[in-house]
Amino acid sequence: MAELLLELLSEEIPARMQAREAEDLKRLVCDGLKGAGLEFGSALAFATPRRLALVVDGIPAMREDVSEERRGPRVGAPDNAVQGFLKGAGLASLDQAEKRDTGKGEFWFAVITRKGGPTEAALPGVLDAALKALPWPKSMKWGSGTMQWVRPLQSIVALFDGKVLAGEVAPGGSMAPVKFGDTTRGHRFLSQGTFRVSGFADYRAKLAAAHVVLDPAERKKIILAGAEKLCADAQVTLKADDGLLDEVAGLVEWPVPLLGTIDAQFMDVPPEVLIVSMKTHQRYFATTKADGSLANRFVVVANTVARDGGRTIVDGNERVLRARLSDAKFFWDQDRKVRLEDRVPALKDIVFHAKLGTQAERVQRIAALATRVARFVPGADKAADEAQVMMAAELCKADLTSGMVGEFPEVQGIMGRYYALGEKLPAAVADAIGDHYAPAGPNDRCPSAPVSIAVALADKLDALVSFWSIGEKPTGSRDPYALRRAALGVIRIVVENRLRLPLKNFFQQADLLDFFAERLKVQMREKGVRHDVVDAVLALGSEDDLVRLLARVEAVQGFLASEDGRNLLTAYGRAANIVRAEEKKDKALAAKIAAAPETGLLEQAEEKAVAQALTGVKERVGPALQKEDFSGAMKAFAGLRAPLDTFFDKVTVNVTDKPDLRLNRLRLLNQIRATMDSVADFSKIEG
Repeated sequence: MAELLLELLSEEIPARMQAREAEDLKRLVCDGLKGAGLEFGSALAFATPRRLALVVDGIPAMREDVSEERRGPRVGAPDNAVQGFLKGAGLASLDQAEKRDTGKGEFWFAVITRKGGPTEAALPGVLDAALKALPWPKSMKWGSGTMQWVRPLQSIVALFDGKVLAGEVAPGGSMAPVKFGDTTRGHRFLSQGTFRVSGFADYRAKLAAAHVVLDPAERKKIILAGAEKLCADAQVTLKADDGLLDEVAGLVEWPVPLLGTIDAQFMDVPPEVLIVSMKTHQRYFATTKADGSLANRFVVVANTVARDGGRTIVDGNERVLRARLSDAKFFWDQDRKVRLEDRVPALKDIVFHAKLGTQAERVQRIAALATRVARFVPGADKAADEAQVMMAAELCKADLTSGMVGEFPEVQGIMGRYYALGEKLPAAVADAIGDHYAPAGPNDRCPSAPVSIAVALADKLDALVSFWSIGEKPTGSRDPYALRRAALGVIRIVVENRLRLPLKNFFQQADLLDFFAERLKVQMREKGVRHDVVDAVLALGSEDDLVRLLARVEAVQGFLASEDGRNLLTAYGRAANIVRAEEKKDKALAAKIAAAPETGLLEQAEEKAVAQALTGVKERVGPALQKEDFSGAMKAFAGLRAPLDTFFDKVTVNVTDKPDLRLNRLRLLNQIRATMDSVADFSKIEG
């Protein structure tokens, strides 16, 4: 068994692309190996700012002969279908194919045999195909070349069993091809020249000697350990940020954490602004004091070892941060001179969407929606509360006209809260302004205060209804207005606060309700809820109360997990299948069997027992549904299990010589189906 080593060295790759492209490279190469009939043991992918690397171990040195059988078109198929089959199979004519009877007709078959041979002969083709198929989100051309790559490609290491593979990548134009080789480079600044490698172990060791930490996970450990030690020495705590850690690890090949200081004059600026300035614009880690408040220290990760211990690097970064925070402090001081209420008219000059008007018009819609939503929010449904809801809704977008939000869009809403608190507006109003964008993602907290809930829901409902009205709906992966996030936000706010909010009161578009249903299924699936159970409840069609809907889902899933539930589901399936089969034969049957069965036509003890059990179940299910005791309703169904089992063993439903008796028994089965379907459509359950 042998090892394949591949390294693609280029100019700096954007950090956000590295991990995904490394995995894509692994996937494409491994798929190519499988397609060439080559098995392998393990595959590991790595990424640094300048390189993608892949090592695949356990590849046989020789390929065995591989036979593949391919079915073609039916005998007598049109000539173009036959020719396509021959071309795909690599056959010259049908004389090289076989004619076989499959039981569903005669078809052409081809047996394709791929001769084995040295593995190294097949690998260049595998690598070439993988490199051409690598799906960069953004790519570029360079020099006179026509090839597109994320950044100019400098060299390629391609070794199999320690030997260089034959192959190259041609940039095109007048540029020389980049040939496969065994030579690479280390750190851009901390190493010089090139060096040869003979395999992965040698490659990794020589990179480390040349100040390159190949494994992103190892770089993250170095950053975290170094940053935490610096913070501990300074008696502050590193503010955890996994996303920033991933990004910074993708910016450095030799990470060196350093500790900087924020000028005291900037510490009265809201901490969210300081964090945005440090994280988003400079990729610095924030720190906190013992009480959780923001500390005046930050961690910057250098990509070099400084002779002066990093003092010059820290000074430079402090100057850059000082300039950005000077702007922030200026805006902070100036913005507070203008009341939020006085900013509202300026929203007329900010276009929300060409077809949906200005932000001022949107605020009017949000305010109207918020007062309607408030009626369903305990604690926001009184006249005094509605006044606060209206105030918060009317002011929620006012900070868009501030200098701070203009410079730092990430703090919209947050700044509105600070300005509202500075004006001594009610705390509930200020918090609602700050919370109305939440939740911004699956890990973001949900608003829980009544006024905040009303305004946040109104903001998201308006976005959904408005964009739906102009045909701007998410398609595939395209969702430019974050409508999926808005729908998930509505779901989370409603569910986590247990709001009895009838969604149909706020929109009537059937496809928008379907959109919510799909988002709900996604969320429930992540929590381990069966998708078919959600489908079964959603199939009722009339359920738009998410709290009640999820209570049904929980009850159904819990019941189906029991032995009674599983057995009853089987019996339900038998009953429903019999009824459906007969309804297909007779289109008028549904109307005939809609009524309850006639007692006088119940002949056998087994059907009488089912009818009696069904009556008892109905007496329990109806009140349980009224009280929204769905678990109680499901438990009531358990009473049908034993009599139904006996019924199907002893009773013939389709008695052809007794039409009245047959019809009555179908009525009985239909009643069972209808009663169970009052909780959920059990035909949607997959078993």
